[in-house]
Amino acid sequence: MCALRSRRRRDLPMLPLVWDGFIELAERQMFARRRAGDGWHETGLVFTTKSGRPIEPRNLARVFERICVNAGLRHIRLHDLRHTTASLLKRLGVPPSDAKEILGHARIAVTLEIYTHGDNESHRDGLGKVAGELFGESES
Repeated sequence: MCALRSRRRRDLPMLPLVWDGFIELAERQMFARRRAGDGWHETGLVFTTKSGRPIEPRNLARVFERICVNAGLRHIRLHDLRHTTASLLKRLGVPPSDAKEILGHARIAVTLEIYTHGDNESHRDGLGKVAGELFGESES
């Protein structure tokens, strides 16, 4: 069994959408526990296999890949969702220190240098601000 590396614990607010998903997951897990009977392995984990065991990271990646194919999405790695989240947080103006905490990074440099990616819109905005300062132009 592959153990996940432990990270420092952090508390994040529970969004209603996530809460609803956890409620649904708990109901599914209750039925899985009943079906498995004595074959259920209680781990105390939220995300488990049908028998209660931890989900192997490689299996999770395969399921994610299958979901993307079935939905007609381009191929991305499961880990790419972290990069997307970081970039969305940046685009939405979330302070880097908050993004660092949300993503669970130990150092803000990781958040800023590795996980947030620029895009043409943010580049245009930045250059527009420079032009506005230098030439008194509007940001367009």
